[in-house]
Amino acid sequence: MSSNGIAKTGKPDLSVEIAGVTFKNPVMTASGTFGSGMEYSEFVDLNRLGAVVTKGVANVPWEGNPTPRVAEVYGGMLNAIGLQNPGIDVFIERDLAFLTQFDTKVIVNVCGHTEEEYLEVVERLADQPADMLEINVSCPNVKQGAIQFGQDPKCLSEITEKIKRIAKQPVIMKLTPNVTDIAEMARAAEAGGADAISLINTITGMKIDIEKRRFVLANKTGGLSGPAIKPVAVRMVWQAAQAVKIPIIGMGGIASAEDAVEFMLAGATAVAVGAMNFHDPCLTVKVIDGIGQYLTRHSIAAAKELTGAVL
Repeated sequence: MSSNGIAKTGKPDLSVEIAGVTFKNPVMTASGTFGSGMEYSEFVDLNRLGAVVTKGVANVPWEGNPTPRVAEVYGGMLNAIGLQNPGIDVFIERDLAFLTQFDTKVIVNVCGHTEEEYLEVVERLADQPADMLEINVSCPNVKQGAIQFGQDPKCLSEITEKIKRIAKQPVIMKLTPNVTDIAEMARAAEAGGADAISLINTITGMKIDIEKRRFVLANKTGGLSGPAIKPVAVRMVWQAAQAVKIPIIGMGGIASAEDAVEFMLAGATAVAVGAMNFHDPCLTVKVIDGIGQYLTRHSIAAAKELTGAVL
């Protein structure tokens, strides 16, 4: 690979492009693990990030699932938050207003129970300072709507098409791993007109307290995230990359720059750090720096050269 870029500037080019949007580096936050950056801004310079991906927002406030709804497990965590959020009105006035202070791209994650709910939020965001929309059709903790769209290729293609018809920003469809064939779902999103896809969301899991003989989570099941799911996520990103031509944002258990590079070599244009933000609030910046060091060490001019470069 060429090292000309390093020779001219002394540093590799970390920027990547997705659907006409240029990111200063390929590292962003995974929805639901970073809020809208308010709490993390005490620890992390949000200006350093490629993008902040917000927590899911719906047309009206959602209370989420009953507690307990988080549990630690070997190699990660289970959550059954249920997409608790303040609704689009508060989100625009509070969260988006906060994020506009920073020199980073903003990707708004949209959730809903029905097509109409998704479309209402997408419409409300049309004139807002969001660079892209990520459509969450893959949450395993919402009992109606979202997960069904994400597990049926026909439904996924149809809702993607309807969202694209009214969206003013590029659209990322977030795919669930809880399917038989991830390549089929990736193709369905692409066929519906998605500008990009992101994967994976959490894997459905369960934990039982053997002394109490009770489910640890009130919801019984929850979404497994963290390092335990990374090998599955890398495999699915690679399979999706073989199936579609649109860019992929890879996520699932990223705990280091080495993990991020692995996703990019498998076919991801960018990556998102999720559950490990809870373990280390500064991890995103460490991953950015680590990718730069990797590129320099291997005399690679630009981060975009990593995408799909596995031999």
